[in-house]
Amino acid sequence: MLRLRGGPQNLPASWQLMVLLITAYLAQNLISGEHLEDDNAVAKSILAMSLQVFVLVSLLYWRGHTQRFVQTLSALAGVGVIFNTLVWAMLTQSDPTSNQPLLVLTWFTVFIWSLFVDAHIYRSSLSVTLPTGMLITVLTLAAGYILLEMLF
Repeated sequence: MLRLRGGPQNLPASWQLMVLLITAYLAQNLISGEHLEDDNAVAKSILAMSLQVFVLVSLLYWRGHTQRFVQTLSALAGVGVIFNTLVWAMLTQSDPTSNQPLLVLTWFTVFIWSLFVDAHIYRSSLSVTLPTGMLITVLTLAAGYILLEMLF
């Protein structure tokens, strides 16, 4: 999936795997939040995940592909863990007192890559085009950002 080749259909339809990946994703966000001294990290992570689940369930229902829920959420959480790990590694290298253009460029590249991977997952799960998958990805990201800014 990271190379935009395989899709969520290549994952087993396992509730246990999905719960494990979601737990890892939320734990990673909690650890990052504590490192950044964010007192609301748990609430923000749960809210963001809940929004993503709501959007996914709604779109899968609308498209008539509800049977793809477990694999799709597993895929989104799994790639989320991978991208969070990459961002965490970059965060540990950052120095707020110095100019680090290469680090910023690398972070931006990982961010764009993550958007394409999520769009590819939505494309595969919903049987839509990649631009439609990208639109869903960006709108979900924007809605999450707005919701978190309003509440926190």
